[in-house]
Amino acid sequence: MSRVIDLRSDTVTRPTAGMRAAMAAARLGDDVFGDDPSVNTLQAAVAERLGFEAALFLPSGTQSNLVALMSHCERGDEYIVGQQQHCYRWEAGGAAVLGSIQPQPLTQQADGSLLLADIEAAIKPDDPHFARTRLLCLENTIGGQVLDPAYVRDAQALARRHGLGLHLDGARLFNAAAAAPGEVLANARAICAGFDSVSVCFSKGLGAPVGSVLCGSHDFIARARRWRKMCGGAMRQAGLLAAAAQYALDHHLERLREDHALAQRLASGLQGIPGVQVQAPQTNIVFADVAPARSAGLIPYLKEHGVLATGLYRLRFVTHLDVDEAGVDRAITAVRSYFCEA
Repeated sequence: MSRVIDLRSDTVTRPTAGMRAAMAAARLGDDVFGDDPSVNTLQAAVAERLGFEAALFLPSGTQSNLVALMSHCERGDEYIVGQQQHCYRWEAGGAAVLGSIQPQPLTQQADGSLLLADIEAAIKPDDPHFARTRLLCLENTIGGQVLDPAYVRDAQALARRHGLGLHLDGARLFNAAAAAPGEVLANARAICAGFDSVSVCFSKGLGAPVGSVLCGSHDFIARARRWRKMCGGAMRQAGLLAAAAQYALDHHLERLREDHALAQRLASGLQGIPGVQVQAPQTNIVFADVAPARSAGLIPYLKEHGVLATGLYRLRFVTHLDVDEAGVDRAITAVRSYFCEA
C-alpha cells in the first residue's frame, strides 16, 4: 500500500537522518542546573540571531506562550489578543486558568490583523473597576498569513504610547520570514524587532520533534525560567531535544520555501473544483471552504485514499518537509475524485 500523505499539520514531521545524528551526538548536562551545553548553545544562538539578550528552551509552544504571558503580567492584569490567536483560542485558556490573567479578545480582520482603533478602545483606564491592560499579543504567521510589516509597526507604536508590553507568538515565525525575498534569518530578525518577547516553535515547519524557544531581555527570561519550573517545563538532559532544534535552525530555514511552493501547487490543483473555494496561500497552509452538502464525508474519504487532512472549521492542508510533489498531486487527485463521484 502507498504511504499515507499526512497534511494535517507541519507538526507531524519526523526527524531527518542528519537531525537524528545530531541528537545522538549531543553533549548533555542537567538543564535545571543550567549546565546542559546543547541547551545553552541553542538558547544563545536563537537569542543572538533574532536580536534578543537571552532565550529559554521550553517543551512546547503552548507552554512558551503561557510562560511569556505570566512573565509579562500579574494576577488581575489583562492582555489584548485576537479571537483566532493561539494564546487565546487554542491553548486551553491557560493564561486565565493558571495565571489569573484576563484575555481581552478582539475580532480579527481577514488578513489576521487587529484594527488599531479596536486595540485602543480595548485599553482600560487606570481604575479599580477594570483589569490592568498590560500586554498586546500578535501572531505571525496567523492562519498561514503574514502580518503586514507596516501594520505591525503601527500596532507597536500604539502599544508603546499606552505603556503596554508586546509579545509575538512566532510559532511559524520562519514561515513568515520565508514568504519575503532575501535571507530567511535576516527577515526573521526584522519581524522580531520592536517586540519585548517572541516565542518560536521548532516542531512545526522546521521539523524538530519537540521544543520552542522564548526570547526576551535578561530580566524577562529570568522570570520566565521560574514560571517554566512552576509549570513543569524544566527538563534534565534536554540537550537531546535542543540538538534537534539547533540542527533545524542551522539547516532547515531556507528550505521552508519548498513547503510554500508545494502549498501553491496544492491550491492551484484544487482551483476549479465545483463546491470548493480555495484561499490563496501565503506560506505552507492551504484553507478551503467546502459546500456544506458534501463536507461531512470528505475527511473520511480522503483518509480511505491515503490522505490525511483536518476540517475542524475549514478544510486545511499543511505542507512540510515530509511531503513532496507526488504527495501533493495525490491529495489533489483524491479531492477531485470525491467531488466527481455521483
